[in-house]
Amino acid sequence: MNTHSPPAVEAVGLVKTFGGTRAVDGLDLHVAAGSVYGVLGPNGAGKTTTIRMLATLLRPDAGYARVLGHDVVTDAAAVRSRVCLTGQYASVDEDLTGTENLILLARLLGHDRSAARARAAALVEAFGLTEAAGRMAKTYSGGMRRRLDIAASLVVTPDLMFLDEPTTGLDPRSRAQVWDIVRALVAGGTTVILTTQYLDEADQLADRIAVIDHGRVIAEGTPGELKSSVGSGTLHVRVRLPEQRADAERLLTGALGVPVRYESDQVALSARVSDGEPVAEALAGLNRAGIELTEFALGQPSLDEVFLALTGHPADDGAPTPTETTTDTNGARVA
Repeated sequence: MNTHSPPAVEAVGLVKTFGGTRAVDGLDLHVAAGSVYGVLGPNGAGKTTTIRMLATLLRPDAGYARVLGHDVVTDAAAVRSRVCLTGQYASVDEDLTGTENLILLARLLGHDRSAARARAAALVEAFGLTEAAGRMAKTYSGGMRRRLDIAASLVVTPDLMFLDEPTTGLDPRSRAQVWDIVRALVAGGTTVILTTQYLDEADQLADRIAVIDHGRVIAEGTPGELKSSVGSGTLHVRVRLPEQRADAERLLTGALGVPVRYESDQVALSARVSDGEPVAEALAGLNRAGIELTEFALGQPSLDEVFLALTGHPADDGAPTPTETTTDTNGARVA
């Protein structure tokens, strides 16, 4: 990542309203070229609306944005020539094969017949779709469709790629494959803006993260900076017997003097702590009470805990995004 190059994205005071809903409310972004920038927030936070404004598919009601040095309103055609957007849902033609989808897009983007076939073959191989290339897209698994969708976005390699929740609904293996694709894109020089509500995804991929809630950036920094901003460590424990978790929660709350949270794992608990001394006594108290632990750890908070501390609610606790109707008439490469 070249920190001296102009920013890939600079947005100041972006506003977008749908009826009485202010979906984006004075949002600022600064994205360095050659990086993965995570835009993190729950459903309804304004992530997709922000991306659609930056990709010139929605016109801001207020504020301004420059993408790769071009204004998204007055120089939209120049922006569209250098970016691509892969949305939350696959946009390939289900009644065409994988190869046919890629050839069609290559022809639409100006390749001759021979070059289109060569580009499609290269993408099929790069995305691990060789065996399925001759099958209709409607027979693909969710992970294969997502890989084909991203491949379609790269028929012409963009300088900036918007990935809007690219792994929603995918199984862990398919998510990991998409992550590898994102890393390869950035290694090749493409800047990636990734919207997600999966905190582990942002932690894995993003160089910097903007946390958005109710249409505003409420925190921004590297994953490590965001974790440090909470100002405390986190104790994680797992009891051997699920029926002892309630007793463990009661004892830990008393010893630590802070709230103790149940995790989704039925034997796991966590608590934010400011120093290690009460932790040692709390663990000793569990031992005296005959509550056996299979695991305990004291370290930085997770991004889930950072989000909860910043917003007061979990990352998956969001309202549906307002319905948006967008007509694209200017030839943007939208996958």
